[in-house]
Amino acid sequence: MAEAEPRPLALPSGLVELCALLGAPRDGLRGPGPVAQKRGGTHLPSLDPEVLSVFVPPFVSKEDSQMAGANCVALNKTKRRSFRKKREKPKAEPGNGLPEGPRGPDSEDVCIPNGVDLLALPQLCFPGGLCVASEPKEDGVHFLVLTDVCGTRTYGVVAQFYRPLHDEHCFYNGQAHWEPSRLSGSMAGGFLPYAVCVVSRFPYYNAFRDCLSCLLTHLKSCKDFEVDNHIKDFAAKLSLIPSPPPGPLHLIYNMKPLQVVFPSRVDPESPVIDLDLHLPLLCFRPEKTLQILTCLLTEQRIVFFSSNWALLTLVTECFLAFLHPLQWKHTFVPILSGQMLDFVMAPTSFLMGCHLDHFEEVSKEADGLILINIDNGSITYSSDNMDVPDIPLLAAQTFIQRVQGLQLHQELDLTRLRASTDLHEGRACRRAWQQRLNAQIQQLFLHLLVSIFREVKSHLNYEHRVFNSEEFLKTRAPGDQQFYKQVLETYMFHSFLKARLNRTVDAFAQMDLHTQSEDDRINGLFLSPRRPTIEKTASRKTSPLHAARRRLVVSLPNLQDITIPELPPRNSSLRKMDTTDHQRGSTVVNVSPQATYTFKIPEIHFPLVAQCVQAYYSDCVKLLSKAMDGLAPDNSVLLARYLYLRGLVHLMQGQLLDALLDFQSLYKTDLRIFPADLVKRMVESLSGPECAQAERTPELRRLISEFLDQPGEAPKADDHVKNFELPRKHMQLDDFVQRVQESGIVKDAGIIGRLFEALTVGQQKLIDPETFKDLYTCWKKIEAEAQEVSLPAAVMDHLDKNECVYKLSRSVKTSRGVGKLALTQKRLLLLTEGTPGYVEISTFRNIEEVRSTTVAILFLRIPTLKIKMVSKKEVFEANLKTECDLWHLMVKEMWAGKKLADVHKDPQYIQQALTHVLLMDAVVSTLQAPGAIYAASKLSYFDKMKNEMPLDVPKTTAETLKHKINPSAGETFPQAVDVLLYTPGHLDPAEKGGDAHPKLWCALSEGKVIVFDASSWTINQHCFRVGTSRLNCMAVVEQNQVWVGSEDSVIYIINIHSMSCNKQLSDHRTSVTGLVQGGTAVPSQVYSCSVDGTVLAWDVSSLQVIRRFQLLSGGLSSIRLHGGCLWCCTSNSIIVVTTNGSLCQELKIKENFQEQSTSFLGFQLIPEEQLWAACAGYDDIYIWGLEDLARPPQRIHLPDCSKVNCMLRVKRQIWVGGTGLAQGKSKGKIYVINAERKEVEKELVAHADTVKTLCSAEDRYVLSGSGREEGKIAIWNVE
Repeated sequence: MAEAEPRPLALPSGLVELCALLGAPRDGLRGPGPVAQKRGGTHLPSLDPEVLSVFVPPFVSKEDSQMAGANCVALNKTKRRSFRKKREKPKAEPGNGLPEGPRGPDSEDVCIPNGVDLLALPQLCFPGGLCVASEPKEDGVHFLVLTDVCGTRTYGVVAQFYRPLHDEHCFYNGQAHWEPSRLSGSMAGGFLPYAVCVVSRFPYYNAFRDCLSCLLTHLKSCKDFEVDNHIKDFAAKLSLIPSPPPGPLHLIYNMKPLQVVFPSRVDPESPVIDLDLHLPLLCFRPEKTLQILTCLLTEQRIVFFSSNWALLTLVTECFLAFLHPLQWKHTFVPILSGQMLDFVMAPTSFLMGCHLDHFEEVSKEADGLILINIDNGSITYSSDNMDVPDIPLLAAQTFIQRVQGLQLHQELDLTRLRASTDLHEGRACRRAWQQRLNAQIQQLFLHLLVSIFREVKSHLNYEHRVFNSEEFLKTRAPGDQQFYKQVLETYMFHSFLKARLNRTVDAFAQMDLHTQSEDDRINGLFLSPRRPTIEKTASRKTSPLHAARRRLVVSLPNLQDITIPELPPRNSSLRKMDTTDHQRGSTVVNVSPQATYTFKIPEIHFPLVAQCVQAYYSDCVKLLSKAMDGLAPDNSVLLARYLYLRGLVHLMQGQLLDALLDFQSLYKTDLRIFPADLVKRMVESLSGPECAQAERTPELRRLISEFLDQPGEAPKADDHVKNFELPRKHMQLDDFVQRVQESGIVKDAGIIGRLFEALTVGQQKLIDPETFKDLYTCWKKIEAEAQEVSLPAAVMDHLDKNECVYKLSRSVKTSRGVGKLALTQKRLLLLTEGTPGYVEISTFRNIEEVRSTTVAILFLRIPTLKIKMVSKKEVFEANLKTECDLWHLMVKEMWAGKKLADVHKDPQYIQQALTHVLLMDAVVSTLQAPGAIYAASKLSYFDKMKNEMPLDVPKTTAETLKHKINPSAGETFPQAVDVLLYTPGHLDPAEKGGDAHPKLWCALSEGKVIVFDASSWTINQHCFRVGTSRLNCMAVVEQNQVWVGSEDSVIYIINIHSMSCNKQLSDHRTSVTGLVQGGTAVPSQVYSCSVDGTVLAWDVSSLQVIRRFQLLSGGLSSIRLHGGCLWCCTSNSIIVVTTNGSLCQELKIKENFQEQSTSFLGFQLIPEEQLWAACAGYDDIYIWGLEDLARPPQRIHLPDCSKVNCMLRVKRQIWVGGTGLAQGKSKGKIYVINAERKEVEKELVAHADTVKTLCSAEDRYVLSGSGREEGKIAIWNVE
């Protein structure tokens, strides 16, 4: 059979897509021309420019490529090099010996990149027209942005230069032509403008300006017929330079006389920044800058004007960079020539730029435009009725103060430095200063965006992808609402919502996390539902603005008749705003720019034939290999960038297998910059012999199989966003759960189920739309009332700073005076009337009894709440009247929740009790019927639990248990804790403060990892993913990495400091079940095992497999390193092998358990040379002596144990986790065994379902993880 043809592979382009020479047409230089008189002088005529020559890579001919090797031809079929304007060809000047230009189809039929319109290019390169000058003019540069029909942008840099126009010679198409003297009299002796345009996929504005500046030094001094050759060589050089990968590595190329730097983007999601980002801040005051940013955020029709063509593109590009990670997706044409002015009549959003000469014309002809004059820093509207809102006030104040603190002039820094005597040194100093300033400016604008949009996440439901826009708007200050109303309708904001719902960890998410206060982080975890704390209430200014803002919360969504109360007008000048309350934000964000490194591209030799190109590629490979050899073993950041570049160079050489090897190493080193699409195309283009050779290379076999086994089209991720709407149909339980979650009332499905029971007491199990509407209204009213609670300073002094007032009664008579009862998460208190005062009734922990009764007052029986305290003889009474039954339910639920929280040492109980209490209040307000109290009692969950079963836990459990935390907080259902890992803190001065804290790593379902700060047990990093499969094992490696083994056969490597997972090891074929770091002899090695019996030894620095072996027994579940040997637990045996895989001894399960079929579940090794193991179906722990595994084992019985899941050695103890009976019910139990006496010292009732995993925290604590029914982590003291 004939071998299948490999798919042709389109090579990645270099920095340049196209280079063109533009100028006046030849015909325009002949014949008489008009002469205009202006200011007493002669104004030479304007000509229509056109493209004279186009140079498109690659620049190596087919013949040369064939000589260099067949692979180069197979990789890219198109070998056209240049195009010159086809005209009548005059004869070459005799005697010149000039080479003939290219002829035939190759010289005419070139492949022009998408997005480059050669017909429009001349107008853009000469936007002010092409005029012959009577005197030489200064060379100029300006910048273009070109967009194709798909919205893909390419970028152009144009350099204009002038050459003298001679009678006898006419520069045309790079050749000298003898012409009779036909130039018009007005042109003779003039200077003719030309333009060189470089088009690239990358916005290297500064770099290409430097490159073109170097080119112009050659063009100004060369002969006419040499111009094309210089431009072609220039384009060829740039086309051979690869684009730098994202990260800290920049490329340098010597263009002579300048060293040109091509900066990389910071990360794959960030844009390339080769701009001076402070330019807009030099052109506009901070207030105007904010106004322009508002126009962009609200997607207006914007036109910039300037007399400087270069500023138009640079300033508009800076503003788009300020928006990152938000993106402008509408029309963007920063330069419009005079013939393109009708573009501003477009009805949709756009961002365009015009010369200042057209300002009056544009402002008169088009309506609804924002007209921005860069030259004088002004903003005007083309229509009187335009209303552009102000940016939110508090964010604007902080921004202005920080901008005023920026140092925007390098001259002030240079005053303290010696004068630079070296060109390259001076330019490097300027780059370093600009890099620092750019970093500050980017952080400043990012901080502004986070301030504006931080609260969006509080109104998102991630499970159902819902944004409650109406509620978000109502929580905004009235003066800011018009801004948010317009922004929420934009495409830009819709894309931003998609990224939030996808939990994208972009620059916004990182800044949001880093600027979040510790209190907000704790409150976000424990305060549910959230209310303003006493600390925030104290710092909040009560004002008519604030009161009006909170009252709006009571309104319903989907209503259009919301009226905003009359408010004082906003101050039109932000500079005059009172900023005394915001001095903390006045300083500039102190940002240290990321350390950058450079790689110098080698010289490119000419003539540009295949041999020279191959020599250039070989030089690149040698330099990159040398740089890699000189790296420190732990410098994976630079190693990844060198691998990326070397892989690209190998690919350009046609060495596909060498390129794949580099990309395979990159896959392990930094997954973020791995070019997956390119590698897939490379694999598909492999020929039969190349595939066979790759199959013989273990490193490539897995990589190729991954891409060949992938399905044709991956399912598209769900990226829709819904706005919350009230239901219109009757709801059963499942639909009701979803609707409540979408509304933001409650997330926990169990609590919603109880709410459903409460609302459907005594009727059909359906919730009608009106009931849901009433419930939602009541809930929002309760929220608003809690927000409006105003406590006197004397009262706040008695409360903890994180306390919140959740419920206030009406004014009632009590045994301690007249006032309002207030309920917080910790206590009941009385806010006395008359002289505002504070009377503490009781903390919930101190309550002994709660009763609802009546007292006789005259002829009436008044419902009264009586509360008896443990520490007081006096009984507190409150005549709550109609509120009595509800407060009775609420206080009892909080009392029961507090008791459960104390007994189980789990603060989540009190938070759940609070949720029950607030839902009781909402249910009573919703139903407003005689049976409302009975319905609300369905939410007395913990009170019933207290009455129906004993709350006390066994004494040993209570004494040993220290605390419980909930990694599933905020989720709709509890999730099983599959793996736990503790990493100790370090006091390395180079580390950030947060990195020095110890951490607890918790693996949940579907690849989720949550990290707790183990010093405070608060969440440090909320839920990032490593794959989508179950995680089986984790290990800390060299104190800066966490390796995670997954069911999907991949080992994921997490950087502890950056909290990112950019490395993957995919050499295992089946589920990874065990990880262990090499001992003190070889700490730089890690051993991993998979369920099929494969054991791999890894070198940590290179991430290469240095040894591998296969165990014959299947079901390999774990490995441990002891005595220089690997102990491997399989289902049928425990095998001891050397680190090279040689068998030492084996403990077979059949030889010890012949009466019933079983398997090993896990084992532990202790220093006393003993092996402790658990077996399936047995409630015993078995102990073998290591000196003779053939001897029968000792047994330790585990009382009431039904299943063992995990074992852990801590000091002289063995902790065994599993399932067993406690108080007649199946529970998660821990058995603590004394290893010396070989007896069970403690039985701990740990969890409601089972104990899935155990880990030790410095032998001081043991942490246990539960199953999916409870989903919590218990922290135990170790004696």
